[in-house]
Amino acid sequence: MVTVLLGGDVMLGRGVDQILPHPGDPELREPVVTDARRYVRLAERANGPIPSPVDWQWPWGDVPALLDDAAPDVRLINLETTITVGSDFADRKMVCYRMHPDNVPALTALRPDVCALANNHILDFGYQGLNDTLATLARAGIQGAGAGVDLTAARRPAVVAVDDNHRILIASVAMTSAGVPESWAAHRDRAGVWLISRPWQRDATDDLASQLLAHRRDGDIAIVSVHWGSNWGYAIAPSDVEFAHRLIDAGVDMVHGHSSHHPRPIEIYRSRPILYGCGDVIDDYEGIGRHESFRSDLRLLYSASIDPAGPELISLQMIPLRVRQMRLERVSHADAEWLRKTMEHTSHQFKIRVALRSEDLLEVESPK
Repeated sequence: MVTVLLGGDVMLGRGVDQILPHPGDPELREPVVTDARRYVRLAERANGPIPSPVDWQWPWGDVPALLDDAAPDVRLINLETTITVGSDFADRKMVCYRMHPDNVPALTALRPDVCALANNHILDFGYQGLNDTLATLARAGIQGAGAGVDLTAARRPAVVAVDDNHRILIASVAMTSAGVPESWAAHRDRAGVWLISRPWQRDATDDLASQLLAHRRDGDIAIVSVHWGSNWGYAIAPSDVEFAHRLIDAGVDMVHGHSSHHPRPIEIYRSRPILYGCGDVIDDYEGIGRHESFRSDLRLLYSASIDPAGPELISLQMIPLRVRQMRLERVSHADAEWLRKTMEHTSHQFKIRVALRSEDLLEVESPK
């Protein structure tokens, strides 16, 4: 059995960067907020004072200890923050995230093996910001996938050896539906992200699957990490369902979706999991109103256990978390039940049932 931990968007920039030991330049060019420290004040107004500076593990709170118990073989997140001191803000882009490179221990505190980089923030500070991010991750021993100095590099999958016989292959792609500019697409002679601009076309899916599966050996597990869709809402575009199904029909073992700020539906298709939106893991949205019905203060980390002989899903569990003072903590039983009911209700079209297990863990029950 191989266990993969999956998380959605990790945004260690902006307000979160400001409470870490080496805060970068707080300048923002948003229509309303021009100083990243404003997001810290909003969080403090909602839930009380935040110490400054915090230690490296502060944003993750209870998570490292929980993962020590769970002992996943591979840890995969979507890093939605450039790691740079650059000040070349992306043109005509209102919201930009950056974390000071000296704050990278706040990322390594989670011990991620791979960061998906094909998203709508990895070029917030231009090509230099992307290069700085890639260099910082390499020094930290973290693989990046989905962005690079050219299209060949962006398409190169991350490969994580679990043991002598099994590896995890991870490709990272982005779609324009998640706000990724067409101009960010990597080309043969230009840096950028692996962008799927026409996901409804079969050629795009076939090309992605063939690029990833060309690296596959017996015993490997293939994952596509995809940044797609809107930030809010539970509806899944039919084209996204078709795209995910085609990938699995072609031989991909798991689809790891992200972009939404809250968890979205789950599907088990041909005994393989499709996570249509994992929701945010780390952000600085605490204290910001307007979307209270989605309970974006509640977060999920996903743990998929797979039999590589199939490969086939054995179990899909979820760890419910809550953010308070820019720190993740275990949720109350009532909040865990709210997440259970919400995930089951929103995944109803896929006949998903979600059970509440001991220690308030959630587990997906296979469709009948």
